[in-house]
Amino acid sequence: VSSVARTCNLILIVLDVLKPLGHKKIIENELEGFGIRLNSKPPNIGFKKKDKGGINLTATCPQSELDAETVKSILAEYKIHNADVTLRSDATADDLIDVVEGNRVYIPCIYVLNKIDQISIEELDIIYKVPHCVPISAHHRWNFDDLLEKIWDYLKLVRIYTKPKGQLPDYTSPVVLPYSRTTVEDFCMKIHKNLIKEFKYALVWGLSVKHNPQKVGKDHTLEDEDVIQIVKK
Repeated sequence: VSSVARTCNLILIVLDVLKPLGHKKIIENELEGFGIRLNSKPPNIGFKKKDKGGINLTATCPQSELDAETVKSILAEYKIHNADVTLRSDATADDLIDVVEGNRVYIPCIYVLNKIDQISIEELDIIYKVPHCVPISAHHRWNFDDLLEKIWDYLKLVRIYTKPKGQLPDYTSPVVLPYSRTTVEDFCMKIHKNLIKEFKYALVWGLSVKHNPQKVGKDHTLEDEDVIQIVKK
């Protein structure tokens, strides 16, 4: 299970709302042991081994934990005696170890707290303030909409609707793109790789344009729930 989790875009951890902390810690420790870091970003540390010259440490901001001696001792544990290390944020020893190991994965996680039908409104209000948590009741199917919305936000996916010429937009089957690749060219490649070869321009309706429709080129960046019509050569 843990090896599969390393390849996921999002992890959902379902917990009993009556006793969430104990189970949460056990699961987190298990995942951390397999190099999975939940709801965190890769450390902003530059690390490059070299053949000679010793350990060269550069810090672009004040450090509360790491200094030259600490960095050298950590790298010595890995038999690394020549390297350039650049600390671009206030880093910890664990951050440096993660970078040196080089096999960590950073995955967003949502904690799904089940059985909210067994707690009070006051307790529910407190849970809503906890980061990365969504309270639900699987038995009563309560708050599933919030969970689905949170999943969509954490996956950072963008829905693009198509509009054939002379027809209404198709809102039933959006083309789903990752947030990092949402240009018109990315959209065309998602449909078919030959579509970009025949591409002339596109008409776009939605948040990414100033007026509807707007004529755009292949480098235009689309926003969630935009509508697009491709015009071929």
